[in-house]
Amino acid sequence: MISPEVIHKVLASAVSRGGEFAEIFIEDKQSSSASFDDGKVEELSSGISKGAGIRVVVGDTTGFAHTADLSEPGLLAAAEAARSVALSADSNARPIVLDSAVSYRLPDEILIPSSIGKREKIELLEHMNQVARSSSGSIKQVSAGFGDSYRKILVANTDGIFATDEQVRTRISVSVVAFGDTGMQTGYETAAFTMGYEMFNEIDIEELAKLASERAVRKLSARPAPSGTLPVVLKGGSGGILFHEACGHGLEADHIIKDSSVYKGKIGELVASPLITLVDDGTVGKQWGSAQIDDEGKPSQRNVLIKDGVLTDYMWDGLRARKSNRSSSGNGRRQSYQHLPMVRMTNTYLLEGDEKPETIIENTKHGVYVARLGGGQVNTATGDFVFGMTEAYLIENGEITEPLRDANLIGNGPEVLKNIDAVADDFSITPGTCGKDGQSVPVGCGQATVRITGVTIGGTANG
Repeated sequence: MISPEVIHKVLASAVSRGGEFAEIFIEDKQSSSASFDDGKVEELSSGISKGAGIRVVVGDTTGFAHTADLSEPGLLAAAEAARSVALSADSNARPIVLDSAVSYRLPDEILIPSSIGKREKIELLEHMNQVARSSSGSIKQVSAGFGDSYRKILVANTDGIFATDEQVRTRISVSVVAFGDTGMQTGYETAAFTMGYEMFNEIDIEELAKLASERAVRKLSARPAPSGTLPVVLKGGSGGILFHEACGHGLEADHIIKDSSVYKGKIGELVASPLITLVDDGTVGKQWGSAQIDDEGKPSQRNVLIKDGVLTDYMWDGLRARKSNRSSSGNGRRQSYQHLPMVRMTNTYLLEGDEKPETIIENTKHGVYVARLGGGQVNTATGDFVFGMTEAYLIENGEITEPLRDANLIGNGPEVLKNIDAVADDFSITPGTCGKDGQSVPVGCGQATVRITGVTIGGTANG
């Protein structure tokens, strides 16, 4: 993308008056999206984003500038702008030695989505629309969406990192609305992977459409959810968002350093049920949060955060790691070249256990089975959370019975971890988009079926 000679010159300029650390992040990204709503194409768009972000660090001060001008003068001007924010004028220059370039390339079998015609992508959405509508006469509205991106990045810094990577992601989703005597109900399904267009050789879009429709139709006969504290069984894959939000964010090092996490100072302590091992792993095959390197050029890795209930580590980006005299854990991520990197999760999940999910349900006399969680809110300082249950059922005498209307799941992340008394062997990961400080990045959230001995259900019926 840019020659090593120019990279070297820009970094040298960035620390020419004494910067402690400098980094250049270059990105070239192509993306496209399409949406199909109410039987017609609603939106069809594509875009190209190309530019560089330059960071200079001196003590506790960070200077950052970004530019879409990738010429040598443009990069040097951005380096000067970042340097002017961060530098103290009395320091001395430091030598820059870059390691040999480490380059990651896409496998030959990857089909870059931009090589596929728009008509073919629209036909996928049209087919999902037809399948969803044909499943039931109560289906009155269907929306389907497609998105893809192909991203090339280069990361170099004054610690010697010099790495490039290619990343391709593809996503498809369908949302269904059903109408009945109880009003309107919705169903949603998505598939998203760090793959190219070959993803559609591995997933069944008809099955996605049918699942979304069936979910919406089932909810037409839903009864009000109970209120009060009850045992809750989270279906495998469905509750990963809870552990991502209510526990994962509290294990990011920036929250630890700012003293805004309930997990600060608890390394080595029992913070969860001994059945729980929590991992963040950017190397999980083709999952949505996976990549060869993070956005600071550090190879992705598997980080065990909680092992057998004991807190073992936090997640670290390069800046927080430098200040704490340790290594990055490969969790430095940014939305684009226009953003500073920060500590972010990749694929965060609970390891599976050895019980069968049906056995866990059979051993639950009365409770709620949550097949899908929606969005929620979390206070990282306390771990308190509120999540919406978008598909849930009553458990009666060890059997899943009636569907429940949408309601809230209310609790505390650390307490939930301590109150898990059963973990099944049906592990799966679901894709998501994580927002933090105005930046969004793709992540994976996963777990096997688990039972929580007691969580507050914010329903309208008596528990």
